[in-house]
Amino acid sequence: MSTGQAPVTTGERTPDEVRLAITGMTCASCSARIERKLSKVAGVESATVNLATEKALVSFTAPVTVDQILAEVKKTGYGATVIDGSGGPSSSGASGGSGSSGGSGSSAKPGAGALLEKLRAQELERRKERTAARGAHPSGADHDHGQDHGAGHGESHLDHTPAQNVLKPRLVTAVALTIPVLLLAMVLPEFGASPWLQFVLATPVVFWCAWPFHRAAAVNARHLASTMDTLVSLGVLAAWGYSVVELFQGGMHLYFEVAAVVTTFLLTGRFLEARAKDSGRDALRSLLDLGAKDVSVLRIDPQTRVTGEVRIPVDELVVGDHFIVRPGEKVATDGVVLEGSSAVDASLVTGESTPVDVSAGDEVTGGSVNSTGRIVVEARRVGADTMLAGIQRLVESAQTGKADVQRLADRVSAVFVPAVLVLAVVTFVGWLATGHDVGTALAVAVTVLIIACPCALGLATPTALLVGTGRGAQLGTLIKGPQVLEDTRRVDTVVLDKTGTITTGELRLRSIMVRGKLSKKAALTAAAAVEQGSEHPIARAVVEGARLARLELPRIHDFEANPGEGATARIKDTEVTVGKAVLFESVDPELLEHARDNAGTTVFVGWDGVAQAALTVEDTVRDSSKAAIERLRALGLTPYLLTGDSLSNARSVAEQVGIDEANVRAEVMPAQKHEVVTQLQQSGRVVAMVGDGVNDAAALAQADLGLAMGSGTDVAMDSADIVLVRSDLDAVGDAIGLSRETLRIIKQNLAWAFGYNTAAIPLAAFGLLNPMIAGATMALSSVLVVSNSLRLKRWGRSGR
Repeated sequence: MSTGQAPVTTGERTPDEVRLAITGMTCASCSARIERKLSKVAGVESATVNLATEKALVSFTAPVTVDQILAEVKKTGYGATVIDGSGGPSSSGASGGSGSSGGSGSSAKPGAGALLEKLRAQELERRKERTAARGAHPSGADHDHGQDHGAGHGESHLDHTPAQNVLKPRLVTAVALTIPVLLLAMVLPEFGASPWLQFVLATPVVFWCAWPFHRAAAVNARHLASTMDTLVSLGVLAAWGYSVVELFQGGMHLYFEVAAVVTTFLLTGRFLEARAKDSGRDALRSLLDLGAKDVSVLRIDPQTRVTGEVRIPVDELVVGDHFIVRPGEKVATDGVVLEGSSAVDASLVTGESTPVDVSAGDEVTGGSVNSTGRIVVEARRVGADTMLAGIQRLVESAQTGKADVQRLADRVSAVFVPAVLVLAVVTFVGWLATGHDVGTALAVAVTVLIIACPCALGLATPTALLVGTGRGAQLGTLIKGPQVLEDTRRVDTVVLDKTGTITTGELRLRSIMVRGKLSKKAALTAAAAVEQGSEHPIARAVVEGARLARLELPRIHDFEANPGEGATARIKDTEVTVGKAVLFESVDPELLEHARDNAGTTVFVGWDGVAQAALTVEDTVRDSSKAAIERLRALGLTPYLLTGDSLSNARSVAEQVGIDEANVRAEVMPAQKHEVVTQLQQSGRVVAMVGDGVNDAAALAQADLGLAMGSGTDVAMDSADIVLVRSDLDAVGDAIGLSRETLRIIKQNLAWAFGYNTAAIPLAAFGLLNPMIAGATMALSSVLVVSNSLRLKRWGRSGR
């Protein structure tokens, strides 16, 4: 890694992983061919090319370089550029892979931003490296392998000219010229100038309008390869060429209208497909648009030394800047509130619909919307380090991968086109051999070429994955890879960590029991006064209980902590003790019985060696947990509760949320959580694990499906298959439900694509279809597959 001291070219970098934007692909054969060529390069461990997103993910080791990988793609006949922000050592937090290095390891950092912490050092190095490379090579293209696409904000490679804009003028021209050709051929065939008019009108359609097909076919032919475009180009040129020969020889069997209509239908299909695919990117593009464009920053005037507001582009924001967010404005970047209080709507980022109250000291996420008050925020993460940027990278990485069901389709597509070429030749010869004329034999062969294009087959999985993962990101559910979809289908058991998953992880005062004539108010006042001096979670819960009761706490002195047991302090002239029973000479049996019978943790408060009251604090069950667990049951999952807490506490929580007592596993040490998951698997269950802490990481990795709560640690998120950005157990149901629906859509698409090709080719070979119908049907098949995938954009809006 360069430190930015000297210019560095990409040829000197040997990262583990690089993402490429690929241009020139038109069908599954293209993507399969690029994968095959890259996989043969020494040092390349794996290569995955996604047709729908037009991206590739390549994993490799030294000594192969990014330059060599790019050269191999270009040698194969396609364009390739490095997507800005990749080309450095892979990071599992960003891509969903494993083996991250240099991360923050097991440090427990609260908040969903923990997912991004370990990227910071690597991302800064990448930025220095790219800056140095651009400084040494102003042209940028050959050395930086692409333009800067806003890496500072994690932007994806989505700002290139949409394919539909390139195709539109050719399609409009084709329609304008094809309609009169079709009328001349079908309505006015006896008109004397009809053949020549057809020739004049059809020729621009065949050569200029169909140029994208011809060009792609020629490029692949130079590399001794064939794709869908080969079939289209050969079919159109064969129909046009045969017609020209017939025209100059005075023959009457002309197929100009076939060449023109097929071209128009295929361009229409390609245009609609491009528009549908672009619509499928909307969910990801909406993530790019969530961030603020500019921001009001507090600056000190160097002359007057007066602090004032300066409006700057958000790209210029740096860590440590103080910026203002007014009601209705978006929070510019991840930070901490310094002044003011407000309600912040983070639904666009996390999927959490309820606005969250924030005040000084609370974290806020870039892209969320300030609802009410004016707040001043200190920037803590900017650019590629923000939570929103990390979500974008994670979603893009997931969309680049492939599910196992797609790999079968890819293997079929790789050999499909050559097989169709052979079949077309056999068909042509067969029709000639059975006494048919050349024109008829050619028409049937052209029909076989056109209808056999495996375009729908190649789009079946990536389009559904594109839309599904994008929709998941909108709901606060980050699916790390396509294989996760298939894992969710098999899962029948879900193991839920208690603290931070079912519960909030925050202790609250639940009950107070007193002896004699002492009031609960007096007991709480005394206990909270002493606990003011402690930072222990139980102490904070007691103090918070007093604050909610609006009690005025007396001053204390001579505070002394007894680690692991409690604390003492003097209130006026009385020494008050708060803590375990061992700190007292006498504890009333009724207080001890109260401690045993109540779930949670009980501390005693008293003086003169006698415990006067018992205060019980308990972790708080999330409001949504019970309904979320009922939803998991409806999805066919059996819930288990797993915790290191006491059995009484675990059973109390299980009873509140509706988990069977027999499925409670309590007093489990961190190392044993992994064993519990293993035991369930050995009993024949397919297990999903939901957790949020370092102690859950091994269990998350062992489970058939791991889901990490977004409020957890980064090591837990690295071990999981799905990251739930919002800290809400209902997000588990969203993740599994959406994953299963996406897989169902993929299977529908594949069934249609395989069925279409299987049924259509024999019909074409036996002359039961004409070329125009074949062209329309082939175009429609791709549009149907993409349109079916787009249904996922509405998932979760009208009930699940």
